[in-house]
Amino acid sequence: MAAAALWFAQALLPDGWAQQVQIKLHDGHIASLTTDTPPEAGDERHAIALPGMNNLHSHAFQRVIAGLTERRGPSADSFWSWREQMYRFQTRIGPEELRTIAALAYMEMLETGFTRVGEFHYLHHNTDGTPFDDPAEMSAALCAAAGDTGIALTLLPVFYAHAGFGGQPPNAGQARFIHSLDSFARLLETSQPHLNRLPDAVLGIAPHSLRAVTPEELTALLPLCPEGPIHIHIAEQVREVEQSLAHLGARPIEWLLANMPVDGRWCLVHATHMTEAETLNLAASGAVAGLCPITEANLGDGVFPAEAFLNAGGRIGIGSDSNVLISATEELRLLEYSQRFIHKARNVLAAPLGSTGARLYKDAVKGGAQALKGCAGLAENHVADIVSLDARSASLTARQGDDILDSHIFASARNGIDCVWRHGQKQVSGGKHIQHERIVSTYRTLMERLTA
Repeated sequence: MAAAALWFAQALLPDGWAQQVQIKLHDGHIASLTTDTPPEAGDERHAIALPGMNNLHSHAFQRVIAGLTERRGPSADSFWSWREQMYRFQTRIGPEELRTIAALAYMEMLETGFTRVGEFHYLHHNTDGTPFDDPAEMSAALCAAAGDTGIALTLLPVFYAHAGFGGQPPNAGQARFIHSLDSFARLLETSQPHLNRLPDAVLGIAPHSLRAVTPEELTALLPLCPEGPIHIHIAEQVREVEQSLAHLGARPIEWLLANMPVDGRWCLVHATHMTEAETLNLAASGAVAGLCPITEANLGDGVFPAEAFLNAGGRIGIGSDSNVLISATEELRLLEYSQRFIHKARNVLAAPLGSTGARLYKDAVKGGAQALKGCAGLAENHVADIVSLDARSASLTARQGDDILDSHIFASARNGIDCVWRHGQKQVSGGKHIQHERIVSTYRTLMERLTA
């Protein structure tokens, strides 16, 4: 039974920190929020409240190979060699396996403060590449995992048609991903009933990348989801930029901004390799840059030009992408630290005279909410997606205001998270998901079978 009211000594609200905050809940939403008010009898009392973070980019199934790709082959490893290993492993994953793997990933997201996930979903067909009777069978498995854990879901079915620029035919490892425009429209249609079983779920679309979708197909895709978010991988790798120049006559982001109606509905995932002009133009478009610093570091992608982008008014959000390590604070910390490496300076992404942690957290909450059509903070009538921090943690002791965010992101070896409410329901208590043991046990059994 959800508490009728929560009380926090401090809470981060859209307009800043507030003291003695009472939040009354109703039907998964914040019915009322009052500040400078003492707790009432029956209020569930906590120290620090933050808005839940949006994870704008996940491939849930890749959680199963976390830690299994860290061996060097006979030649230099890269994103492309990692991709071949991923392709080999995905042939072992059916609907039940996907549900189990996604449940673990979604549980770990909630335990680190993510309350909504954008699932960039391209594992559509059976293991031999043939369609299921229900085209959305694998989407249904993801919806079931979201229901098992309580996380909010923005489902982003991926349109994937080609192995490379110029409409190259797909290779064998991509057989499970491939759709025509007609079959993709059917996938969207059959995914919606599964999403309708979840509270405040969202359906969008995800053209995989400019190398996997032709310009003509990209144009035809957009009317299939006229209101939902649009996500696309772009400019992640130098080789992708070179191939785009060869086939399209322009760099990937340069071409996209010139040829597509990129606006606030769009999320450009990675956008790592940009010129100064592309950086400024992307910032001006209103689109969100979807940054995944842990995965981008793990795959050797490169470093996003965050300082220039944010200084130009650009919008960012964070995602866990390959789920090699799931941590909202680590994504934010690595985003700042990568800039320190590049610029040889400290507090690169802070506003003048401002807190680095506060800027990162607030910008990522806002940008992630835009990209996923999710919750953008703690306010009346918003969905009750709330994270409480444990003020007894050594790193958070005697912290007030923005010092809390700086310490939470940069000085907490572990997350310091106490509880997480999603749609008004407490899903994490004492730092652990309420179904933690069951979900881990089921996953362990699966891994023993998959790796036997």
